Amino acid sequence: MLSLRPVWTYVLLSILIFVVHAAFVAAQTSAGTTKATAERDGQHDFDFLTGSWKIHLKRRLHPLTGSNSWVEFDGTDVVRRIWDGANLDEFETDSPSGHIEGLTLRTYNPETHQWSLYWANRKDGSMSINPQIGEFKDGRGEFYAQDTLNGKLIYVRYAWSNTATNTPHFEQAFSNDGGKTWEVNWITDQTRVPDDSIKPYDPPVNSNAGTQAAGARDGQHDFDPLIGGWKFDLKVRLHPLTGSTTWVEFRGNGACHKVWNGRANLDQIALNGPSGPVEGLTLRLYNPQTREWSLYWANRKDGKVVVPQIGQFKDGHGEFYAQDMLDGKSIFVRFDWTNMTTNSPHFEQSFSDDGGKTWEVNWISNQTKIDGESAKAQ
Repeated sequence: MLSLRPVWTYVLLSILIFVVHAAFVAAQTSAGTTKATAERDGQHDFDFLTGSWKIHLKRRLHPLTGSNSWVEFDGTDVVRRIWDGANLDEFETDSPSGHIEGLTLRTYNPETHQWSLYWANRKDGSMSINPQIGEFKDGRGEFYAQDTLNGKLIYVRYAWSNTATNTPHFEQAFSNDGGKTWEVNWITDQTRVPDDSIKPYDPPVNSNAGTQAAGARDGQHDFDPLIGGWKFDLKVRLHPLTGSTTWVEFRGNGACHKVWNGRANLDQIALNGPSGPVEGLTLRLYNPQTREWSLYWANRKDGKVVVPQIGQFKDGHGEFYAQDMLDGKSIFVRFDWTNMTTNSPHFEQSFSDDGGKTWEVNWISNQTKIDGESAKAQ
């Protein structure tokens, strides 16, 4: 008679393998659930800032020198939502060192669950594309970047707290020892006020404007014709600079809004095409010293602001240039605006991989003006 021991041994071994495998799968599932829980959706974390604010500021003089001298002043802040996961923060104050106008563009990356905070100063019309990056945990937001101070490498930390109240609190701190210690150098306390209580800042007329060279025209209103609502018809070349002649079409709507009381603007678009929906924005900032515009593009998909196109208008024609990368290779990029004074402005984007000797158009956009109510409905 055959022994049943080998059979039972096999059965027991199979059960053991099954139990171990089930435990392993459960552990992996649990870990995945824990990770998914940890990577919370934070795209509404800055919604608390939407609206108008009176702000009180304290700034440490000569940070990271042992100085304990501070100056205090008051200002205003107006924050508007752009889409779920982005907002624009316009800041204005009279400090002891003069008038300051600035803005912060905040964009959210749904893949990394982190925010990028980009700061721009009205004085030179430029915005750093090296943002503070971070997230909120337990109601506190911390955002970090690397910078230089007096020629030395430092880390910069932004910290937001009290975000569930009408008096949120902000601090900026520097570290020159790799983050071991931090010194706070900027403190802001905000108080919510009615939206109509803050009047846009209107700067005094520049008395030196008449002494500027004849060729250095003031172009800060060159993009004014874009203010309002628009219907977009867009053509995009697939696989640019490869010889491709295949194009796809997108259609949708957008709107352009004033920033800094008309001395900058924000353009938003929402389009649909064969590859699905596209949402993006262009923040245009004007440098009154160089008389040039910087055009910053960001896509909602990753919230990243790319290197700006820089240029100006001449005889109603605007050209703006940048250097970028395509498929790992360096290229030049050109933005081209025409028909600006009509109800159908025209835009083209072109690439060059031979140093600007030749250009290939890969993006063509035609806009048609729509009424304000239609624009609001989008």
